[in-house]
Amino acid sequence: MPTRFNRVYIQSAGYHLPGAPVDNQAMDDFIAPLNRISLRIKNKILAENGIQTRHYAIDKNGETNISHTKLAANAIHDCLARANATLNDVSLLAVGSSGSDALIPGFAAMVQGELGAPPMETLSSLGVCAAGISAIEFAAQSIELGAHQQALVAAAEMPSRIFKKSRFAPRGYTSDFDAHFLRWMLSDGAGALLLTDKPIANNNVRIKINWVHQKSFAGDYPVCMQLGLTEDRSKSFLDFPSSGEAEAAGALSLRQDIRLLPHLFDVSIHEYVKLVHDDWITSNEIDHFLCHYSSARFIPVVEELLDKAGLTIPRERWYSNLTTRGNTGSASIFIMLAEFLDTHDVKAGEKIFCFIPESGRMTAAYMLLEVEDASASLNASAPILKEEPAAIIAPPHDPQTAPVHLHDLLTRLAGIWHEYRSQVWRSPVIHKLVSQQFTLDDYRNWTSQWVPQVREGSKWMRAAVTSLTGVYVDLARLIEAHAGEEQNDFKILYEDYCAAGGAEPLDNLRRNPGGEALNSYLHSLAATANPIGLLGAIYIIEGTGQRIVPALLPMLRRQVNLPASAFRFLEYHGANDEHHLARWLAAVELVLVIEPRAAHSIIATAKRAAQLYLMQFEHIIES
Repeated sequence: MPTRFNRVYIQSAGYHLPGAPVDNQAMDDFIAPLNRISLRIKNKILAENGIQTRHYAIDKNGETNISHTKLAANAIHDCLARANATLNDVSLLAVGSSGSDALIPGFAAMVQGELGAPPMETLSSLGVCAAGISAIEFAAQSIELGAHQQALVAAAEMPSRIFKKSRFAPRGYTSDFDAHFLRWMLSDGAGALLLTDKPIANNNVRIKINWVHQKSFAGDYPVCMQLGLTEDRSKSFLDFPSSGEAEAAGALSLRQDIRLLPHLFDVSIHEYVKLVHDDWITSNEIDHFLCHYSSARFIPVVEELLDKAGLTIPRERWYSNLTTRGNTGSASIFIMLAEFLDTHDVKAGEKIFCFIPESGRMTAAYMLLEVEDASASLNASAPILKEEPAAIIAPPHDPQTAPVHLHDLLTRLAGIWHEYRSQVWRSPVIHKLVSQQFTLDDYRNWTSQWVPQVREGSKWMRAAVTSLTGVYVDLARLIEAHAGEEQNDFKILYEDYCAAGGAEPLDNLRRNPGGEALNSYLHSLAATANPIGLLGAIYIIEGTGQRIVPALLPMLRRQVNLPASAFRFLEYHGANDEHHLARWLAAVELVLVIEPRAAHSIIATAKRAAQLYLMQFEHIIES
């Protein structure tokens, strides 16, 4: 649930960017490629991210020109100057960042000291891109509750010191893409906001914070972006005998696992869909969309997901300064907002929507601002305009060509799916995998329980075919084709089990209690007349193969020392279940033409199948 605010306003927004703009060619003077492999990575990333200039707080010799703390302080001075305010007018300082010049004390205390600010309450928010939003939300809550009348919020990032060649080259990770990737993506900068409950009008308007919402999915996913752990995330830099050895082992390399990034946009857009459905926002009322994306490559990704959700925000309403300012992490949305307000003549009634996804361990953050007429009375709660939400195709796995008449069904199924997906990622077996504690015995145990479950798949599908009446003959053909393709899948999985050291004969393997319950439910339903609700179960089962399995496979390969032949089943389903879901969509269309009310059965069965499939996951490892 978002945090709503009735009397919190942005009085001013300022920023500081160190040094002169650095273009892509001049980057080599600051962040140099190490060799030809490094150069190829640089050229590939710069061709995709759309950044043309950025700023660095180091000089061409790698020397620091301005500290991280000073960056934040300069942004605050700019912010205060724009409001004709002083530090004496402020009683709270909240600062967000991914780090600081010092590990201890907190960044906010360091900034307060740099400012020479009077005694005040402080908050240090540590994270990645959403750290600044956390600081904004805390400060806004403090003002809303009456604890403070004015608060400063700042965010600053200074990754250039990590990326300079003198520190990066000795690590020896010359072809480590995850470590090199961010060298060409991130840059330095800081931004600041002055929040108040008694705003002074600027151009006859004032900027109100309507609400802030953020949600972390860290319990669902492994680490995506990190600094301080080895490449396999098994060891902290503090666990090495010396800092030099930690650096040599790559524990001080900033890395991002780009293979996990699609999941970030997946959960972020779904969370946005929920905000729309709960009447917190209406897409066609967004006048300005400030989207923090780290690369221009992700513009069509966000745009496509919004389009598929029926929540399109026209591109002419988007605003970003990524091209000229680069990606400054948690400071990006502050700098973006300050430059937006500098260059746009906003009008009363306009809404400014900010979207900040964070890849650290998957966080989605949002903020809605509204431009008010300065003559309107203060502290009045803005009305919530309600209307029917647009027709929606919600992620995660609906083909792009889904017809309009399936929008409502797919939206409701997506809600079931995302709840199921989140619970699966937190099941004991997957949590152990994400925590890098998975063993060969765990994999062998998992496959031994899974084989007999998969073995029954084609059986209950064929039982369902025999229960279909003549009017569903085309559906019967589709299901029969699907059953035919999957009837020998259990043999591949059994071979994987054997490749992992499993020695039990095939017929001796048994489903766990969750698998037994799921199997009984599917067979029982298949025996009823026209069991079209089974399409809901297929949606969950095939979706697991398409959306969950591909993310598990790389982790399994890293933690379980087995040849590729031991993962053939997972490899196959990760690559082919998308095609199976396209066939599933065709089956649903056939059914709804014959019986439009079948959507209810499909949804109900999907919900029950998700519960039982989750039970199967939870019993793999008894917690």
